[in-house]
Parts: sequence; structure tokens; C-alpha cells
Amino acid sequence: MVAKMTLPEKVNITTGTGWMMGPAVGNTGPALEVGFPALFLQDGPLGIRFTDNATAFPAGITVGATWNKELMYQWGNAHAVEARKKGINAILGPCVGPLGRMPAGGRNWEGFGADPYLQGIAGAKAVKGIQDEGVMATIKHLVANEQEHFRQSFEWGLANAISSNVDDRTMHELYLWPFGDAVKAGVASIMCSYNQINNSYACGNSKLLNGLLRDEMGFQGFVMSDWLAQRGGVSSALAGLDMTMPGDGLFWANGKSLWGPELTRSVLNGSVPLDRLNDMVTRIVAAWYQMGQDDETKFSPKGPNFSSWTDAEKGVSSPGSPTEQEEHTVNEFVNVMGNHSALARQIAAEGTVLLKNEGLLPITRDGRTPSGKVKKEGEPLRIAIFGEDAGPGKGANFCKDRACNQGTLASGWGSGSVEFPYLVSPDEALSKAWDSKRVKVTAQLTNSPSLRTRSDILEEADICIVFANSDSGEGFVAWDNVAQNCHSGDGAVLVVIHTVGPVIMERWIDLPNVKAVLLANLPGQESGNALADVILGDVNPSGKLPWTIGRALDDYGEGGKVMYKPNGLLPQQDFKEGLYIDYRFFDKYDIEPRFEFGFGLSYTNFEFANCVVKTVRPKTAMPAPRPKDFAPPPEYDTTIPDPQEALFPSAIRRLEKYVYPYLDSVDDIVSDPYPYPDGYDVQQPLSGAGGDEGGNPDLWETYVEVSVDITNTGSTQGQAVPQLYLSYPNSATVDFPIKVLRGFDKLLLEKGETRTVTFNLTRRDLSYWDVTAQNWVMVVEGEYKFMVGRSSRDLLVSGTW
Repeated sequence: MVAKMTLPEKVNITTGTGWMMGPAVGNTGPALEVGFPALFLQDGPLGIRFTDNATAFPAGITVGATWNKELMYQWGNAHAVEARKKGINAILGPCVGPLGRMPAGGRNWEGFGADPYLQGIAGAKAVKGIQDEGVMATIKHLVANEQEHFRQSFEWGLANAISSNVDDRTMHELYLWPFGDAVKAGVASIMCSYNQINNSYACGNSKLLNGLLRDEMGFQGFVMSDWLAQRGGVSSALAGLDMTMPGDGLFWANGKSLWGPELTRSVLNGSVPLDRLNDMVTRIVAAWYQMGQDDETKFSPKGPNFSSWTDAEKGVSSPGSPTEQEEHTVNEFVNVMGNHSALARQIAAEGTVLLKNEGLLPITRDGRTPSGKVKKEGEPLRIAIFGEDAGPGKGANFCKDRACNQGTLASGWGSGSVEFPYLVSPDEALSKAWDSKRVKVTAQLTNSPSLRTRSDILEEADICIVFANSDSGEGFVAWDNVAQNCHSGDGAVLVVIHTVGPVIMERWIDLPNVKAVLLANLPGQESGNALADVILGDVNPSGKLPWTIGRALDDYGEGGKVMYKPNGLLPQQDFKEGLYIDYRFFDKYDIEPRFEFGFGLSYTNFEFANCVVKTVRPKTAMPAPRPKDFAPPPEYDTTIPDPQEALFPSAIRRLEKYVYPYLDSVDDIVSDPYPYPDGYDVQQPLSGAGGDEGGNPDLWETYVEVSVDITNTGSTQGQAVPQLYLSYPNSATVDFPIKVLRGFDKLLLEKGETRTVTFNLTRRDLSYWDVTAQNWVMVVEGEYKFMVGRSSRDLLVSGTW
């Protein structure tokens, strides 16, 4: 197919048509003569953005908090079912970057947690779920895009984006790690980020795209830019970018592309070799074929049945153009939700973390609690709900892209947000949940109730449920009055928090009346129902923290703080903490967290015993030699085509601001040899870490098996989440974290039941990146230690290897 394409058709496939120049947030041009359609790309991590009749799923961070691999897969798969039925070729997700270096990072909630292993497993499961449905997944954002301030040129008044300066070992073991899992899973596309990496823009960084991604990781798909993250034309093509989005170049919606006609010109004058363009197109077309999107019974060649730009039935195809266009049906209002509400509810419930429980939860439908101490004899249980976060506010979709904080918080804001088909508020669900004859519920859905109202309700209440949320990582509600005065000081307080990240709880967490705390993350459309499931005990809480909750922001170290003021015209952010973020930092400096990474309580208890370590393959320092030519590229005629085929066809009616691949004239094409930079033609040696999708196949072989017996010793069934952490052998020459996560599972256990869980550890799991050898190296001398337990600081059994 690629060999038959004309030069403009090839350019069409690699270049977006411009912002708002098609129904999706990203639209490419087609290659009609060979039967390749336009592709349509759509956000995002919570569901299908800018459309109706689609599910608002829980956010990625809620999925991460489930620690449930099957739900990670199902979440991705359900996204893809809805995307395919809406006519979308590629989902712009899942997100594994930012990793979560900073607890107040603006987009941490789109990913799965502040650990590369957890992010990697969740991202790979989601990719598999998406692509099993025939939709392309786009893992993002590559890489070290850890804060929103200064992430993009001109966005914060500076001409250049921030540079994330990361050393080689940290890049491999932390920030690139989850992308390696996605490549191993066969991800079709990777989105490069806005920021610079070591002072080279991510979408024009040849070491990143050609070296680390393609050579070391063996990535076979295509690299697309984040929207306007491309900062050069020829340079980004040579550096390894394959698709530019949305098509406009340095500024939004001006129709002036760095590729489009400029890429056509660059091929004709020899500044972009034709084999590089052929490689771009091959990667995109191959992904289309691999997903089975050439099957028109599954993928309509008509494209999306909705418009991202209007809610009306009628509209124009390219609303970003001022050119007069004929209106037609752009929104068919296709309902693609199916029964996905049940999955959304399950994820939201399993992603809810029980942080504290002193005999208060669950509260049964007839008002009973485990301690039985909160209710007056012979009277109904009186429950008072406080806080704006408990209620519907002005509606889930009141603010564009959810860019305000009102009502209950079920989603973050920005390109990762969706239109809610509905949102069940906690107040609505809880008011219906209890037996009205035995439980009396009152609600004050405001953060500032009047003093009289507050005192009257507090005087009567047996239990106060206080709701709050955080969109910045800092708490903002004053708790003392409610906590101290609920039922004249004798009442019990349940605190429910919806949040995009860790929140500081020190002002109120130890108050005597605060008996229980639930962290509900970002639960999506089924928010209230899922919360009621947990509070009433219909679902035994099994969520675990996907990051550490410290006692102060300083606990996370200097690297954990967002740079809000630039330190230069080109802000420099040195990742000096290296491998030590989140729990690794707390461990290294012996800082006691409020709640550690992986922590989460249950209504039952689990015991761990009999840790058995079995050698599968012997230790060797270096992996097996790299396989040769695992995916030889197709060969094409590299003769520069006749420039006449690039001329603008007279039959096409031009739309202003639409990005076309054609040229008005070819008279100015220069055919002199292009002055490529020194070293451009030097053949680079292949990395020993590469050799297949995901890297050297030996890295993915199991070397050790660790098995543990887990028993439910409590009074009810529940889901255990065993977590395996690895400590490397002591080394005089290599600095290792105290421990790193290298395995987890989730299993349902009946009361008294014992099951054995087995963790398979790969060579990659057991290795570190040696910056001298430029390879993954296993420590041969000394003993590895494997510790298994309930959290990163509650490790009950161990074994050595």
C-alpha cells in the first residue's frame, strides 16, 4: 500500500489537518487512491472526550488504586468498545507520564500511581484491553512531563518549555520503565510530550525517539506529537517523529504546518530522505492493519458519528475554517455505553481506599456499626452529611472541560476529562441507601453552613460524614468544628475525600471523633453508588494507595515540589533526587509517612505465611546476546518523485486554515545536496538491551518464582492485595533503593480460606541500568531479598535468592 502512494498521500497520513478541521481532536488526511482512510484520534483517560452518550469512567489513578489487573484490562477494553462505536481509530491514552514525581503534579490523576512497576503493569493491561478491540492505544506522555507549569512554549509567558534534566539510569529505571511495558504489549502509538529533556524537545529528541524507544525498546508503532509539541520540521522528522498533531505548527489554529506542504517540499529538495517518510507512513499503516481496521464491518470508513465541536445535530466538517461550508449531520447521538456503568461502579468501589476505621464502618442499612456505640437506644441513627463535595453542585458538566471545582469531584480537568452522561452524587446515593425508618439522614451541601444550622444538626447527629476534595494536593476545609461538635462531642466522624493526589491530613486525622477516613480518588459517573457500596459493606474495601501520603510537602523532598516561578528564560528542572521519589525517598531518608504507599484497610484480616523462593534460571550478569533482525523493514524505491505530483489539484476546493500536503508551485524546489549535520550518516551500533518489542527478549524471561500463602483470618470475605518488594544485594559500587515494587496480585478469599499466590520475576525486574555497560545488569554476588505483605511498610514474610 505504501509503495503505491504518491508523495502527497504519504504526507497526508503523517500530518494532522489542523485544529477543528475534522470531527475529532486529531484528524489526518487520507490516501484515497490506495484505499487508506483518514484517521481520527480522540482523548482520553476517562472516556471519549467531547461527545455524548458515552461513559465517564473512573480516572486512571482510581484504576491504579484498585491494584486489580483484570479491572485494568477491562477499563481499557470498555474504552475501546465505546471509541470504536463512535468511529474513533485511536484513543489518546492510557497515560503513564507523569509518573508522579511531585504529589501536586497537575496530571498525575490521569496515570496509575507514583511507581514505575505499578504504572507499567496498569498501562500494559489497558493497552491490551484497548487493542484487543481493534482500537489503537496511544501511551503518553513521553517523557518526564512531571509538571504543568512551563510545560509548553508560550503557555506561561516564556518562549521555551521547561527542560526536565534526567540522568541515564533514572531515565531507564523510573520514567521510561512503564513505556517499556507498553511497547512489550504491542502499543500502536506513543505520544511525545511538550517539555524538553536534557534541553532537547521530546518530539525532536533523536536519542529518545531513535535511540531509547526504537533501538533499545524495539518500538514498531508510530510516534505522534502532543498537540503543538512539535518545534521543528526537518529536525523532528530526522529525530523520529512520525505524525504531527493537530497539524498546525508553532501556533494554534493558524493552518501553518511545520509538515504538510513543508514536508512535501523537504522530501523534494532532499532535506528529509524519502526512506524516512516511508518509515513514518509504514508505521502508521502497519498499525492500522494490525488493529484490523481495514475490516469495514468493524470500522466504518465514514469516521466519527459525532462532532467534537458542537452539540447540535447539524454542522460543518471543518468548523475551524472561516470558509463557507455546507451543513450536514455531524452528530448522530449514538449511545455506546452498554452496561459499562456496572464496570465503572466496580472500579470506583475497588479504587476506594479505607485509611482509618475505628469501629465505625460498615454502617448497615438498618443503622448498625461494628462498635455499636454511636446510636441512642430505641431511636433512629442520625447521620448528618456536610460538604459541597457530597452534592451535585451546578451539574457535572457545568464548566468546560471540568475546569472548576464545584459539587462532588469525580474527574480532573483538561484534555483528560469527558462529558458526564450523569453523575450520581454521594448525597443522592446515601440518602436512598439506608432504611429511612431506622436511619435519619440530613445534609448540608455547602462548605460554609450557617452557625445555627451547623450547631442544630451537629447537636443531634450520631454520625457526621464530612466530604471534601482537593484539586491541588493541599487540603482546604476547616474540620475542627464538625469533628469536635458532632453530637456534642460524642458523635463519630467519617471523612470522605475525593482527590487528584495525596492530601495533607495532619490538622484533623488524629482528632478523637474522626473514626474513619475513606479516600475515594476520582470515581467517575457512579461516584455515589460506589461509595455507598463501601460504606454499607456491600463491597469490602480493597483499594490501596498508589502513592504515599506524607505529613507535609517537605516530606517528599525538594524534587517533590512544583516549580511555580521560572529559574531562567528556559526553565531548568534538575531531577537531582534520581531514583528516589515517593516511597523510595521516604525509605532512603527514614521519613515516617502518614500512610505509606500500598496501604489500605479492609473489613477483614489477611495473614501471610510460607514464602518460598524458586530459581527458574541461574543468575548471569548480562542478558543473552541481542537477536538479529527481529523485524526487518520493507524496502521501497527511494527515488525522489516527480515534483509535478505535489502540485495542488485544481479539482479541490480549498478551505482556509486546512492543512493540505500540496504545493502551489514547484519552480523553487532546490535539488542541491542537503547539508546534513556531521555524523548524520554514521551507522550507530545497536544496543545490547534491544532486539524485540520491549527490548532484549531475555529481559522478559522469568528468573525467579516467589510464592506465598495468604489466609483470610477475619469474619467476612474480602480481596487481599499481596505486594512483593525487592531489595538488591548490597553493593559497594552501585546505590540501590531500600526496596522497589516488583509484583502484586488481587484475590478474593472467603472467611478462613487460604490460597497460594506466585510472583514471576523477570530479568528486567531483577536488573539495574548500568550506565557504563549501557545494558540491564543483574547483580551476581550477594543475595536478593523478596518481601511480601500488605503495603510497602507492612511486609510480613520474606525470602532470599
